[in-house]
Amino acid sequence: MTIEDMTSASAVPFKKVEFNRTIIDRGVDPKDVACLPLSPGWYGKSEENKRLIKVQCFSMKDTANFYMRPIEGLTVLVDMDVQEVVHIVDQGKDIPIPKASNTDYRYSALNSAQKVKLINPISLEQPKGPSFKIENDHMVKWANWEFHLKPDPRAGVIISHAKVRDPDTGELRNVMYKGMTSELFVPYMDPTDAWYFKTYMDAGEYGFGLQAMPLDPLNDCPRNAYYMDGVFAAGDGTPYIRSNMVCVYESYAGDIAWRHSESPITGMEIREVRPKVTLVVRMAASVANYDYIMDWEFQTDGLIKIMVGLSGILMIRGTPYTNLNEVSESENLYGTLISENVVGVIHDHYITYYLDMDIDGSDNSFVKVDIRRQETPPGESPRKSYLKGTRNLAKTEKDAQIKLKLYEPAEFHLINPNKKTRVGNPVGYKLVAGGTAASLLDLDDPPQKRGAFTNNQIWVTPYNRSEEWAGGLFVYQNKGEDTLATWSARDRPIENKDIVLWYTLGFHHIPCQEDFPIMPTVSSSFDLKPVNFFESNPILRVPPTTENDLPVCRAEASY
Repeated sequence: MTIEDMTSASAVPFKKVEFNRTIIDRGVDPKDVACLPLSPGWYGKSEENKRLIKVQCFSMKDTANFYMRPIEGLTVLVDMDVQEVVHIVDQGKDIPIPKASNTDYRYSALNSAQKVKLINPISLEQPKGPSFKIENDHMVKWANWEFHLKPDPRAGVIISHAKVRDPDTGELRNVMYKGMTSELFVPYMDPTDAWYFKTYMDAGEYGFGLQAMPLDPLNDCPRNAYYMDGVFAAGDGTPYIRSNMVCVYESYAGDIAWRHSESPITGMEIREVRPKVTLVVRMAASVANYDYIMDWEFQTDGLIKIMVGLSGILMIRGTPYTNLNEVSESENLYGTLISENVVGVIHDHYITYYLDMDIDGSDNSFVKVDIRRQETPPGESPRKSYLKGTRNLAKTEKDAQIKLKLYEPAEFHLINPNKKTRVGNPVGYKLVAGGTAASLLDLDDPPQKRGAFTNNQIWVTPYNRSEEWAGGLFVYQNKGEDTLATWSARDRPIENKDIVLWYTLGFHHIPCQEDFPIMPTVSSSFDLKPVNFFESNPILRVPPTTENDLPVCRAEASY
């Protein structure tokens, strides 16, 4: 689906007298109506052989935040190829349109009494300039890292040819051939007619990069950021520029790279600390109401942190209720009453990453290190138990289909079995999962069939050029017949092969009143961390920071 498809489809309902009449009957002036094109998913053969889209509308009167003023229960099915209405469902005439008051989130829309200043401005100053450079518009070189950076209309950002310099040999060593967001899956948990189909795949259906908006200097990215434009093709092939789509900047938040202070009882006065400075690549995609902040953060110790921040505006449903005391215990709101006549619908977010790791070469293996309790034999030790790590080499794809379990912990290593450290460990990286969520939908539910790549949090597949998009090459209205789950079911060999690691980061979201009218950012992340990749701490030799290294800054007031 192209931007042009979305734009033209949003205008089609206004061709129908029936649509305009129901809008007016609800007390809405058609000139105040904004409509959104919503991908329909797949729910049966009646939807095949047509390029269909569903359109729902909102009132823009008295607010920029029209998402908070839905014309509930009105859904228009549109045939995109012939630009005609297939049918209209109008079931919500008894549901009032929520009021516009307190919905506008723009600072310019606040009056002086509403504005609050909590902190003083803060900025990172670099009098000697940044430590990174970008060659040939795309090759990023910073500290001991270099990688290729490319804006992409579907993935958003692609990181490729990522290499880190070995402190002992000076060699640039391969870490990752290609990394990107492969697919997003956002199912809403409301099975009613106006909501059941809202199970979006933002990369394959809408184009994650196509939804990236220009970043706002000083607010999206700090003063020291470098900006990169995206150059894409419109539906007719005409090139266009998405300015300031990606930013690159060095970050220092007062974190520590490593430290040790010696206890006074040793008689040694030792205090060694190194500050942690990182390099961040950032993109923000605004997929209609939701905003995704996508970061790739590189550390000098060889770690790559991939972070997702969720912000923007809830997709809400209108309701006749203004207080919970009006709702019977037997009624399911499918969410939370977050304001008068406004329900924030429960939903999930899943972001699946494609990580073609090349640890010191293309032939790698996947090892699951199970951490289990071991019992000590009676009389052997005062201890009754301890933990043991057991390495299990994945031979085929099914060995690497993993659901994370809190009480069955494990580490997940990508190793090069053909290269070892001086003490005999295979060099590698490990995936370190952060806070995440798993899909609880029935595996036979049509949305979950399409989103089957979220059935596991971790997959490993042999490299195949045609297998990059977890939901399939063609996602729009597909049945889920060509997904990561389909490919992995072939159970191909993955030992000492060119392999791809897939990881899904997930969020369950039960909305709350603090999410109204716009959501504070919620974030989660995972790491790709060296494991026996270096012979020792790779940043052991970096110097500490001293006062002479820093610019002289004078605050307006001292404390």
